[in-house]
Amino acid sequence: MDNQNIRQTPVRPNELVEPGEAFTQLEKRRTTATTGGASAHYDVIVIGAGQAGLVTGYHLQRRGLRFVILDGGARVGDPWRQRWDSLRLFTPARYDGLSGMPFPGPEWYFPTKDEMGDYLESYAAKFSLPVRLGARVERLTQRDGAFVVEGQGGGKRFELSAAQVVVAMSSYQRKRIPAFAKELRPGIVQLHSLDYRNPAQLGAGGVLVVGAGNSGAEIALEAARNGRETWMAGRDVGNVPFEIEGTASRLILSKLVIGFVFHHVLTVKTPMGRKLRPTIISRGAPLIRLKPKQLDAAGVKRVARVAGVRDGLPVLDDGTVLDVGTVVWSTGFDHGLQWVDLPGFLGDDHEPRHASGISTTHPGLYYVGQHFLHSFSSTMIRGVSRDGARIAKAAAERVAELGETQRMIAA
Repeated sequence: MDNQNIRQTPVRPNELVEPGEAFTQLEKRRTTATTGGASAHYDVIVIGAGQAGLVTGYHLQRRGLRFVILDGGARVGDPWRQRWDSLRLFTPARYDGLSGMPFPGPEWYFPTKDEMGDYLESYAAKFSLPVRLGARVERLTQRDGAFVVEGQGGGKRFELSAAQVVVAMSSYQRKRIPAFAKELRPGIVQLHSLDYRNPAQLGAGGVLVVGAGNSGAEIALEAARNGRETWMAGRDVGNVPFEIEGTASRLILSKLVIGFVFHHVLTVKTPMGRKLRPTIISRGAPLIRLKPKQLDAAGVKRVARVAGVRDGLPVLDDGTVLDVGTVVWSTGFDHGLQWVDLPGFLGDDHEPRHASGISTTHPGLYYVGQHFLHSFSSTMIRGVSRDGARIAKAAAERVAELGETQRMIAA
C-alpha cells in the first residue's frame, strides 16, 4: 500500500491533515513560535520535535503551559524520512498513533518511514504545536535558578530560559562504530545503518552486517534478497515468538505481548522489568516482525561477533576472516548528550539519572524517548505517549508549586 492509499482510507475521516498542507501550515507558524525573540522565558522548553517531543507538547498544551518545541531539522518527521528506503515500522498502525490522533488507515498495516514522517508533521499541524524548526540546541545549563538553552537558528544565536526543560530525544543520537573500523581496507565500503538507504550503496562482493537487532536484520535480509552473499554478526536478540501479521496475533497475541507485557509488565515498577532492563538496554529489542527462518531462507549467514581486523579484513571471535566488499555497522548509538552542561546528570552507566523520566539530580529536568525510560514500550509510539503525559503532569504540578512558593514569598 502506498502513501496515497493509506491517506484515502476512510477509517477516521478528517483527522489527518494532508502532509503537504501540514508543512505549509507549520511554515506559516514558524514566526509565531519564535515571537518570544532570541531571549524569551517559558514554563517549559522541549528539545526535540520527534514523536517524543510532539506528544509531550500535546499534553503540555492541554494543561495550559507556555512552552516551545525546539528542533534543528528543516521539517517535522525528517529523521524518519531519512532512514533506509524500504523501512517500515516494526509494529502495526494500531500501535503507531500518538495521543489524540490515531494513525490513519488499517490497524494491521505496517506504515512506511515516509508515512510516519508525514503523520508526525500532520500531528504538529493538527494541534498547532509551537514547533521552532531550524533551532539547533548547543548547550543546556542553569543560571539563577532557571534552565538556559543556547543554540543557533536562522543564522542567529538564541538564548531561551525556562523553569523546566524536557529532553525529548531518543537514545539513538550519535553513531557508535568500533575504533578498529578505520583499519579496514580502503576499498571496503563502510556504512552505519543510519546512513544506509538501499542496496545500490553496497560495494562489490559480500556484505557483512554487524549487529543482529531489528535494523541489522532488516538490512541483512534486503542485501541477501538483492543477490549478495551476506553475513550477520552479533548476539542473538531473540524474537517475538509468533507471526505478528498472523491470525493469532490479530486476535490476541499482539495485544498480550505488545499491548500488555511490553507496556505494563516490563516496567521499572515490576521486579521482572527491573531485572531485565539492563539486558534489554545493552542487547536491544527482540526481532518483532522478522523471524530467523526468514533470514535463513534468504541465505543470511549468522556468524560470531566481529573481534577486530586482520590484514585489512574483519575477523570474528572464532578466528574466521571474512573477505567482504561492504560492512554495515548496525552497532547502535550513544545518547549524544554532550551539549548538556549540568553537573552529575549522568550516572556511572552513562545514562541520565532519572525515575521514569523525572530527573533525580536537577528538579525541573525531564526526559522522554529514552530506551526503557519507564517500560520496554518507552521507545515505541504507544509507550512514548504515556511517558509524555506523565512528564507533562509533573511539569504542570511543578509550575503550580513554584507559583505557590512565589505567592508565599510575596506575602
